[in-house]
Amino acid sequence: MANQDWFDKDFYQILGVAQNASDAELKKVYRKLARKYHPDSNQGDAAAEARFKDISEAYSVLSDPEQRREYDEIRAMGSGARFSAGGAGGGGFEDVFSRFQQRGHAPDFDDIFSMFNGATGGGGRRAGFGGPGFGGPQKGQDVRARTTIDFLTAANGDTITLKGEDGKPFKVKVPAGVADGQKIRLRGRGRPSPNGGEPGDVVVEVAVRPHRVFSRDGLNLRVTVPVTFTEAVLGATIEVPTLDGTRVKLRVAPGTPSGRVLRVKGRGIETTKGKGDLLAEVHVAVPDHVTDAQREALERYAAVEPNEDPRASLF
Repeated sequence: MANQDWFDKDFYQILGVAQNASDAELKKVYRKLARKYHPDSNQGDAAAEARFKDISEAYSVLSDPEQRREYDEIRAMGSGARFSAGGAGGGGFEDVFSRFQQRGHAPDFDDIFSMFNGATGGGGRRAGFGGPGFGGPQKGQDVRARTTIDFLTAANGDTITLKGEDGKPFKVKVPAGVADGQKIRLRGRGRPSPNGGEPGDVVVEVAVRPHRVFSRDGLNLRVTVPVTFTEAVLGATIEVPTLDGTRVKLRVAPGTPSGRVLRVKGRGIETTKGKGDLLAEVHVAVPDHVTDAQREALERYAAVEPNEDPRASLF
């Protein structure tokens, strides 16, 4: 991510915190904003989705001490250095390579995937400022790629094969728990230096296909669980799917309303930073048709149901 984004985007402003905000304050603000703008709560709202991605990107950088330090250094340099955008290239697993981007005048740093052990090779090394009179050789140009993987691969991790501009395949280790839009940096796999410096890197941006049942909320997994009216009113024990294909049993308490969230500890996304939970949101399913006998039973119930206005609080 050592590109123009780090000059153009003020991650502190995006989160609404001061530059000296503590880790605890960052986490608190991020969780509040993530809940507010999460796509599950703003379906069809493109602006909220874009805001959620900006918030996630900002927190990914500022919550990592090394990345936050390097981001602050990059921002301190000002916005004078410009980086060109790349064009499209050949594929493989839907990867699209950009034209090589010059990185000689910007400090090198670990990508956000440094949060996963072994994903970037570690190091935090920096390229010297290249060219005559700048004290050292240039680092080679970076190569940018994009690949799309399914939800389960992103959750569990895998090693995939991509094809470079030269047509040769190379392997990329995808760490367990990768999120949509995150990047993997392969050090030393980019273009060679023009004057004896270290080679550039390959930076792979990962897109994750949506799952038909689950969605992701940080390290937590969300699933909407339909229940019948009688199950919600009288209570029931129901089965809920998990990402590994097994089922867990949950107790729906009598009088459970739509929207109540039941939590299954430890059945979410697992990374080196921890493990999330499975959040099952109860949804009372209303039948689209009823038999004559069912209608008569409902009418008898309506005659004896509590004389309460469920909309009274709206007024």
